[in-house]
Amino acid sequence: MGRRVTPIHYRKLLRIFELEGWVVDRQRGSYMILKKPGFVRRVVIPRRKNVPVFAIENNRKTAKMSRKRYFELLDKV
Repeated sequence: MGRRVTPIHYRKLLRIFELEGWVVDRQRGSYMILKKPGFVRRVVIPRRKNVPVFAIENNRKTAKMSRKRYFELLDKV
């Protein structure tokens, strides 16, 4: 059985996406909007102490990031 995705701090999640090549495009209120060449949709990270699992999963799928890759990057940050 694999690891479970659990809520994490937004800075940690931001670092994971930055390691994957995403860059902060802009901030709107309490949300950070990231972009990456080759992707039409943006990744939106809420600036919260505990980013909910559904937000992590939605962003991971938008970024076409596998669960395995997510956990590899999570271990690095």
